[in-house]
Amino acid sequence: MSARILIVDSVATNRIVLKVKLLAAQYEVVPCASLQEAQQKVVDDRPDLILIDIADQQDEAFVWFSALKSSPETAAIPIVVLGSFPASTFRLAALESGADDILNKPVHDVMLQARIRSLLRSRDAAAELKMREDTHRALGFAEQAETFVPAGKIAIVTPSLTGNRKRLSAIEAELGHRCEFYTMDKVLSGELLTNVPDVFVIDGVGVEQNRFGNDVYRLVSELRTRTETRHAAQLVILPDETEGTAAMVLDIGANDLVAGQVTVRELVLRIHTLLARKQQQDRLRDTVRDGLKAAVTDPLTGLYNRRYAVPHLTRMAEISRETGRNFAMMVLDIDHFKSINDTYGHAAGDHVLTMVAQRLAENLRAIDLLARIGGEEFLVAMPDTSPSQARQAAERLRELIGQTAFDIPDRQITLPVTMSIGVALGGPDSMDNGEVERVFDRADAALYQAKSSGRNMVNISLSAA
Repeated sequence: MSARILIVDSVATNRIVLKVKLLAAQYEVVPCASLQEAQQKVVDDRPDLILIDIADQQDEAFVWFSALKSSPETAAIPIVVLGSFPASTFRLAALESGADDILNKPVHDVMLQARIRSLLRSRDAAAELKMREDTHRALGFAEQAETFVPAGKIAIVTPSLTGNRKRLSAIEAELGHRCEFYTMDKVLSGELLTNVPDVFVIDGVGVEQNRFGNDVYRLVSELRTRTETRHAAQLVILPDETEGTAAMVLDIGANDLVAGQVTVRELVLRIHTLLARKQQQDRLRDTVRDGLKAAVTDPLTGLYNRRYAVPHLTRMAEISRETGRNFAMMVLDIDHFKSINDTYGHAAGDHVLTMVAQRLAENLRAIDLLARIGGEEFLVAMPDTSPSQARQAAERLRELIGQTAFDIPDRQITLPVTMSIGVALGGPDSMDNGEVERVFDRADAALYQAKSSGRNMVNISLSAA
């Protein structure tokens, strides 16, 4: 689906020319002649990006920008202001009100298209993270608590540490964030990978033209593709009259760029914007990561749940077929657990579950799987395990649960707890995808037999491999 771009310009010729160029680039275009018409079009058509010339209604446009950015429904829509801006105060006012970029007319076609692509990529990435966060919330997981946002780490990267140091020091003084100065060669060497900045400010003004590709292009591209730095924001300062170069820099990964004559105040404002956006996306990524973890983790014991265990067991069976070695599966059940809840309360029962999980986890190999798959039922899966090893391991787990009673601090009592275990083995002979289910069913049947035979015992499935 192509992006929908809203054009706002009071001059009909400008609207037509821009519309033709954007249609040729496969965008859907919605032209408007006035700010008032544009405000309604945003409500009706919800554009993906706004291109606007505000020469006639600057103050009204700035108020509108602020309103768009303060609304959750429209905050992600990028705004690009087009026009002639001789005064830096105008540029600052536009950025401070919510504009994402300001491009001087006549706008270089290649530069305009690259800027649109860059802003749409950023918008799409933020939208995807936001959608995942909404899904995480809809699944019932707790929202991430608001935390203190630390000061950002800013890396100012230059061809050499001696060039243009006065302006770079002025940037550091006005930013209010910690800045570190590096040469391009040092960043390319990978020395920053243990202390990755939030924002890279890459000063390409002093780079020789014949080395631009080796230095700036390579630096932007590598920072974007390296695992450690791919989420860091990048702002590139370029020499004047380099629109074609600017387009390439945006396309290979820079988030923002400015011309060499940019004022320190505008540069600082852009860095603050990139930093805020980067930290917001970091929080969204953390929320998504925590949501994925919550989706496969039992909240009481911290063990994996059935949702995680099923694909893990399937992969274990595949490895068994590949290596020709058996794997063992155990289903473990706490004996008379209902009576613990009924007699001492669910808080005591939860404490027992937590402590049982802890004892089991501390006595298994890192390669073994431990999951809680029911109220008082646990699953252990052990790759590369023989029948005798499986029996020994099951007996050891049964004994470590039963040999030491559990203290219940809130009730000031000590409870003896025992566990019954059913064991089955899977092997490389079966190439059927149903092998995992059959092994689990055999282990579950063995558990039932152990419970029926008096509890606190291990029972091995007779049909185990």
